[in-house]
Amino acid sequence: MSPPALSLHEKLNQLRQRFINQLPARLEKTTEQWQLSLKSSEAESRLAPDLHRFFHSLKGTGRSLGFERIALFAEQAEEALTTDPQRADIDTRIVNLLNQLKDELVYLQTHQGQQAAMAGLNSVEFPHQPEQKRSKRQRLIYLCDDEPEHINSLMHHLRCFGHEVVHFATTESFFNAVLTRRPDAVIMDVQFPHGQTAGTETLTSLNKLTGEQLPSIVLSGHGDFHSRLSAVRAGCDGYFTKPVKPLDLMLAIDELTSPISEEPLRILIVDDESEAAEYHALLLEEAGMVVQQVYHPNDALSALERFCPDLMLVDVYMPVCSGEELATIIRQQPEHVGLPIIYLSSETDSQKQMSAMTAGVEAFITKPVIPAELVSAVHLRAERLRLLRSLMTQDSMTGLYNHSTTTDLINKALIQAHRNGRQHAMAMIDIDHFKEVNDTYGHLAGDQVIITLARLLKTRFRLSDIIGRYGGEEFVVLLKDVSTEQAVKLMDNLRNDFGQVDFYAGEVSFRCTFSVGISDFPAHPSTQSLRLAADQALYRAKRQGRNQVTTSQELDHDASACE
Repeated sequence: MSPPALSLHEKLNQLRQRFINQLPARLEKTTEQWQLSLKSSEAESRLAPDLHRFFHSLKGTGRSLGFERIALFAEQAEEALTTDPQRADIDTRIVNLLNQLKDELVYLQTHQGQQAAMAGLNSVEFPHQPEQKRSKRQRLIYLCDDEPEHINSLMHHLRCFGHEVVHFATTESFFNAVLTRRPDAVIMDVQFPHGQTAGTETLTSLNKLTGEQLPSIVLSGHGDFHSRLSAVRAGCDGYFTKPVKPLDLMLAIDELTSPISEEPLRILIVDDESEAAEYHALLLEEAGMVVQQVYHPNDALSALERFCPDLMLVDVYMPVCSGEELATIIRQQPEHVGLPIIYLSSETDSQKQMSAMTAGVEAFITKPVIPAELVSAVHLRAERLRLLRSLMTQDSMTGLYNHSTTTDLINKALIQAHRNGRQHAMAMIDIDHFKEVNDTYGHLAGDQVIITLARLLKTRFRLSDIIGRYGGEEFVVLLKDVSTEQAVKLMDNLRNDFGQVDFYAGEVSFRCTFSVGISDFPAHPSTQSLRLAADQALYRAKRQGRNQVTTSQELDHDASACE
């Protein structure tokens, strides 16, 4: 049985303990460096940057972790190195301050001053950890309606989109179910037989009782102003008049329940002070972000390539390479020109801050950080980059990856699969007789078909799978860690459900189908060969009558049989 997860404060207390445990050796090394610098002017000029950086870092990390006296002594030593012109006076002050640091450390270790400092920091307000998002795309939908003639159709279409649907015929059973298990969204009829509470009144009561707004869509036989106004006042997010077109309702539910960002933000921290890096990482992880730490500027570029962060937090004062120099190196690479970079430093000189920002960074945050402000600054800038990236990488109609992005992501996935010995399946999907749909029902109806299939692909497959629009009515899906047989089953289920979706052009309804070709990796080891094999299987499905799934293995079997 695994041990219980540590709280944020427990993790921070461990970090403070490690900082104190490591500090004696660091102080001893610094004392030796200072004594060495006194012996010659050459040694002084060589060691001065290291000594200055040590005291500067100790000041920032000490304040961040709640050791104010350590930070104060380090700050005085930094000022002495920077401003005092009298060598003898500097020697005396530095020696005294080093001794005071050692005395403070002994006090913390032997008189439980460390615990007192920690207790003081426990009153700091940390950013609230948001509720974890559901790991699956499936949504729990409650449908409350007592008219049986259209319930089956609505439930069928909801399930086609991969949702879990629970039907209630009375407002009382619906009310009790919400209190027991909260759904992701509600579809609620307005009018019920005499003796039952109206739909909007039920929703209003639930929202007041739970203190949360329940995502909801109202169905009504009336479309007048006052009916709609009562729904708005009940906090409803959508309003449909009966008879409702199931597909329109499904798309509204999809919009209502889809989170803005499925993936947590990815933050790269570059700081040679491991305790400071871990402290900031803990704050961001508590806010739901994924964080990777790098302790040497030399490792930053390789981390950028592997981790693909949405934002970088960079310390200004580091050995070998300053934060400003590192930011300049990153900005010189076209693929990282738009990457948000935020400086972290205990530097308070406004002129030095402005000078450091000439490399094109987004902000300068002074240590010790206010946790909520750090989280807010990082979140705002990282989400902005996410939005800009989505505009460049997504198909504007469907929100899926565009052709070039899909190809690039598949290339990277196959490289990784080569290293790890994993298997993948690729599915090429083409809507059958799509030109006839456009010619017969119009391009708006054709767009509706494309958008619906894109939504189905997003709701039915995993976040880890790569789903793209390859062009026109053609789509591609890379199913990771999936065999050909599993891929056939998944695609067949999707094909059957898609074939039962009702589309509308005015008052005319119609249905569509699609064909699928599947290839497998590593039997086809490159993106080009994998796509070509899936394409050939797709063409075979088309020749054999459409609305079916064909695999490249079948083609290989036929080819070997002819030899």
